[in-house]
Amino acid sequence: MKTVLITGCSSGFGAEIARFFWGKGWKVVATMRAPREDILPPSEKLKIIALDVRSPESIRAALNVAGPVDVLVNNAGIGWLNAVEGTPMDIVRDIFETNTLGTIAMTQAVLPQMRERQEGVIVNITSSVTLKPLPLLSVYTASKAAVNAFSESVALELEPFNVRVRIVLPGRAPDTRFSETARTRMQKQGGFPEAYSSVVSDVFASWEQQPETALTKPSAVVEAVWRAAKDPSSPIRIPAGADAEALAG
Repeated sequence: MKTVLITGCSSGFGAEIARFFWGKGWKVVATMRAPREDILPPSEKLKIIALDVRSPESIRAALNVAGPVDVLVNNAGIGWLNAVEGTPMDIVRDIFETNTLGTIAMTQAVLPQMRERQEGVIVNITSSVTLKPLPLLSVYTASKAAVNAFSESVALELEPFNVRVRIVLPGRAPDTRFSETARTRMQKQGGFPEAYSSVVSDVFASWEQQPETALTKPSAVVEAVWRAAKDPSSPIRIPAGADAEALAG
């Protein structure tokens, strides 16, 4: 029985991915900064453990509990929506610490065991915003675009060891808490700079005009991650959701 470790399982894509793999009979290690037992079904095949991907000590402790990992899904991330002028540098650092450096740290942590076994898969969840420049997403996009570049390069390093790296690029998913948490975080920092009010209005207007059929459902992301984990012939970049697939062309 194979084991998947998924970061960021407290809600959204992470929780849905964990449920899906568990339903397929896998051992699932679902990690969260603040573990909650009510999010996923109780099972002998499921471990819910604490993990802060920004902390080397937390990563070591989590992997000691997890044991051998066949598939790592780097899903933990911080959303952010604001002009760069309205983004304090402490927020920039926190976003990169989680979205970018956290992904790299988790990858480093599991690689020795995968390399020695000559088998393993690393799935990094980024975003379709990296496929097209969009306003108010400069910092968030940069943090995810860095993961794309990292993934494509490290994939070449790991080919000789039969360790695969894949990137899943979801589109906009209103069914998750991403937009809600990003907006809450932004409002705590004082909101959008007044000078950018017309830009902000245009962005929100364009979102309201986007038909529901052109958005991303969590199920599309789950399917993309499953394909990445199971299909050696899958492309390194896998768009997830109707809008992501349209952007990918």
